Amino acid sequence: MTSILWELLRPKRTVFVSYHHGNDRNYYDEFERIFADAYEAIEDNSVDRLIDSADADYVIRKIRENYITGTSCTIVLCGSETPWRKFVDWEIKATLDKQHGLIGVNLPTNPLTPNRTYTVPDRLYDNSQRGYALWIQWSQLLARPDFLTQQIELANKQPARLMNNSRDLRRRNG
Repeated sequence: MTSILWELLRPKRTVFVSYHHGNDRNYYDEFERIFADAYEAIEDNSVDRLIDSADADYVIRKIRENYITGTSCTIVLCGSETPWRKFVDWEIKATLDKQHGLIGVNLPTNPLTPNRTYTVPDRLYDNSQRGYALWIQWSQLLARPDFLTQQIELANKQPARLMNNSRDLRRRNG
């Protein structure tokens, strides 16, 4: 099947996008603008305002039921403060509970640390180290929008045995 025909016949994927609303909203908006024709992007619309509860297990269940179910992959936009957001951690946990694909996207606002690494949410880091989650650069998405399609398909093929969802929940924002 030719790639053009495949693109026409491929169903429009629904992806969940997790990010720090206070700092990285403009990247979500750009993601939505670039990929609107190829994907239906679901965001949480700031879970802490929509799900009025301090019970982490209840909130994670609601995230899983209301946002993650029906998607095929979660994309975490990682800026400088994303690793310390409890709802990002909870959204990653809910994604792993559903055994969905997981992709971290390093944003330009996420600087290299002195040891030449990026700050990444712990649960995402655990899973990228085990080979379950993928880690890509924002610039790769801008350079080649079809790259995301390939990465989503690859993320969805990762074996569940590579998954690590054992880390304690982040209970508050850092």
